[in-house]
Amino acid sequence: MGVATAPADPASASDRTGPGRAHWLRVARETADDLATDAVAREQAGKPPFDEVSRLRESGLLTLLVSAEFGGGGADWPTAYAVVREIAAADGAIGQLLSCHYFLSWSARFLTEPALAAQVERSAAEQWCWGGGLARQDLPLALARTTAGYVLDGRQSYATGVLVADRLAVRAVRPDTGEPFAVVVDPARHGVRIDGDADPFGQRLAAGGSVEFDGVLIAADEVLGSLSADEDVLSPLTALASPVGRLLSVQLCLGMAEGVLAEARDYSRAGHSPWHPDRPVGSPQDPQVLTAYGEITVLTRSASALTDQAQDAVQRGLVCGEDITYDEYAEISVLVAMAEAAASKAAQETTARALDIIGVRSASARLGFDRFWRNARTHTLYEPVTHRLRDVGDYFLNGAHPPFILPV
Repeated sequence: MGVATAPADPASASDRTGPGRAHWLRVARETADDLATDAVAREQAGKPPFDEVSRLRESGLLTLLVSAEFGGGGADWPTAYAVVREIAAADGAIGQLLSCHYFLSWSARFLTEPALAAQVERSAAEQWCWGGGLARQDLPLALARTTAGYVLDGRQSYATGVLVADRLAVRAVRPDTGEPFAVVVDPARHGVRIDGDADPFGQRLAAGGSVEFDGVLIAADEVLGSLSADEDVLSPLTALASPVGRLLSVQLCLGMAEGVLAEARDYSRAGHSPWHPDRPVGSPQDPQVLTAYGEITVLTRSASALTDQAQDAVQRGLVCGEDITYDEYAEISVLVAMAEAAASKAAQETTARALDIIGVRSASARLGFDRFWRNARTHTLYEPVTHRLRDVGDYFLNGAHPPFILPV
């Protein structure tokens, strides 16, 4: 399916001399199959996903978006989106971890000057796993200017990947100006304290937790750029960071919906779980079962088709580059908001109704069907679509531009 290409400097296209899309999709499928074999046991154990990150690192998927000239995979955003969706179908939490890593490790290219962006990209080639988040928080981190650079203080209540991250990217506000910035932090630095206190009922392997910063020294080149939504500061091209990042959430939802559909179908066809043959299932010719499968398949495929439209719009915007206008950006952002709403509904309804199709057998913790619902519901709680629907309505009725919103 068509997805958006990444924003890049003019020379980057010639740098993409990696193995190619077919190679990375094959690697993603192999990695997903590997994750699927012990997905239930790993999810129920709920340990920080150091082993899972090692699997991603060994496969080369962590450096997928890093230019080949810096030792990375040289892939583009269409490939990254497809990889996230494939991984999410097998393990939604690891799909979230990987999508967060892709967005945060790439964020410098959206937000800062080419020289600093290249410096960050070279560092990313060290196989770092990135965690954190750039979304607005009720109690923002404070980034104070000093004679030696900056000092970071405050607490981020939830951030993906922080329990296993080699680098954090966070949002912090200058107290003197109120302007928000994206900041890169080494979690091993003095004054950084990470706490695995999130304890969610789903997405348990996304390595989420809180982070406290107590007088953490930040160098000038660790401040990536402004996150201001003011149109005097935010260019339309930089604003595309919002729909590009939010499309990762869309792929995550679609992957989870497709994952539970595939697993439920295999269970129904076999008449039992491949791991527990003593647990039978009803007839695959039951009209109610067939109707239910038809409804959730249509729901998921419809969301996928709408996502294709949004991805095509993002791609057109990125091709325009510096010539894109705010009106064009607004239309792109609204299309992504539509895809978010459709994918969120597909993930929630499909993962819930799959339990009804399987019936009382789905209550077995050993089968692990519940993990799909818990993962999808947790993610959609953190990324609610109510505001996105309001943005769509406001644009349709009043022509209002959607706000600059980054994914959680």
